[in-house]
Amino acid sequence: MAKAHFEWDQAKDQENQAKHGVPFAVAQLAFADARRVIAEDLTHSSSEKRYFCFGQVGGGILTVRFTYREGVIRIFGAGYWRKGKRIYERENPLHRRTSRKPKGRT
Repeated sequence: MAKAHFEWDQAKDQENQAKHGVPFAVAQLAFADARRVIAEDLTHSSSEKRYFCFGQVGGGILTVRFTYREGVIRIFGAGYWRKGKRIYERENPLHRRTSRKPKGRT
């Protein structure tokens, strides 16, 4: 991943930390996950497109709400939400090996 540039509103960061326990400085780590999932926020009605990044951070799947402005990722929300985890796991299924008995042994 090319070096990304991030920004956020400090008051919104403090609000997010109080509400969801996640500082935006930590939220940007979700973008470093090689298996991250980026999805457009289709429910947000605005003149500006908004997105979600689902990425593994600190042993959990973090959902980051953001927009992309002139080459800068602007974060405005982040939390460990079940819906984001489900989307991440759906897009990154685990491949489990089936257990087989060794051939030729009795």
